Amino acid sequence: IGEANDRNKKGNSDYIYALKDINLEVMPGEILGIIGKNGAGKSSLLKILSKVTGPTTGSISYNGRIGSLLEVGTGFHPELTGRENVFLNGAILGMTKTEIKSKFDEIVDFSGVERYIDTPVKRYSSGMMVRLGFAVAAHLEPEILVVDEVLAVGDAEFQKKAIGKMQDVSKNEGRTVLFVSHNMFSIKNLCNKGVLLKNGTITMIDEVEKVIQAYELDNLATVDTELINRSDRKGNSYVKASKCIIMNKYNAITDTILCGDPFKIEVEVLRNNKNYNFKKIEVAVNISNLSGEKILQLSNLFIGKEIIINKDLTKVAYTVNRLPLTPGRYSIRLYLGDETDVLDWIDHCIDFNVAEGDFYGTGKIDNSALFYTEHTLEIN
Repeated sequence: IGEANDRNKKGNSDYIYALKDINLEVMPGEILGIIGKNGAGKSSLLKILSKVTGPTTGSISYNGRIGSLLEVGTGFHPELTGRENVFLNGAILGMTKTEIKSKFDEIVDFSGVERYIDTPVKRYSSGMMVRLGFAVAAHLEPEILVVDEVLAVGDAEFQKKAIGKMQDVSKNEGRTVLFVSHNMFSIKNLCNKGVLLKNGTITMIDEVEKVIQAYELDNLATVDTELINRSDRKGNSYVKASKCIIMNKYNAITDTILCGDPFKIEVEVLRNNKNYNFKKIEVAVNISNLSGEKILQLSNLFIGKEIIINKDLTKVAYTVNRLPLTPGRYSIRLYLGDETDVLDWIDHCIDFNVAEGDFYGTGKIDNSALFYTEHTLEIN
């Protein structure tokens, strides 16, 4: 009577399998990353594992206490103060008042909400709620810690602290962590094993790098922008840009690149005037933010390469070995010209996203600047 959990198709039944044929084993001390599209069943799986809801069929066996952070304010009573909610959560986890007291100062210090610890949590912002909720879940020593995408609500500083804490409880204390996130950088740096969910079923369980690669390949956007009919262009149009695409490290067309990853921008150059032959031109790719401020420019003139128009269609591909831009949305402007004229100029010909990545390969990230750059250090 049930159908697969595919949100892109109209169903013929009133019932779906939110999850089906889920079978996995997680070992003590393991950090399991659970990834998949919105609606794949990630949060439903964590709710079942956390006993928030029960499975229709099947069973779950676990050894130890489970601490969950599934939504903002999970397990908090809005009328109680932060202090009272810490003790309430501890009691739910089966801890004694003495045990909770011994951890209380550490929890408050980690959360950074000491000023408001005696304020009812209904007065807290969502970020403050997440801070205190995670601090409680991580410090009251459950053997299994279950964390949903909720950490994304916190600021960058807290996200780093939270990821560091999860690494610490897993590696140093041997506790198990189940972590759901759409941030592939966090998944890659935190988890040692990954599970890929699709339409309520497990499609892959493997090393986290392999699972992330499968997820990225499965979720590539088809961003194949035809430019030939764009009317908002400048230039004499003897030569025109007919297409511009962005390709990731797998040579697949996409609109999202990870910071620090290689990528390619390919431009198809169409000869519109047959008399325009054996001419040297410049093909410049300007990358700007959405306000129009130019940040980077790629040009064959910069690197001493000639582009000669001697056929109807010429493909020009620029490769950047490591994307230096910090996370955000960017736009590409194309300029084609020769020594005397502007041939073609198109603003906002294609937009793309930069996702958080480890540019330096050290796990150190600062997204407050516009871009990263390689550098060396000498100490005498």
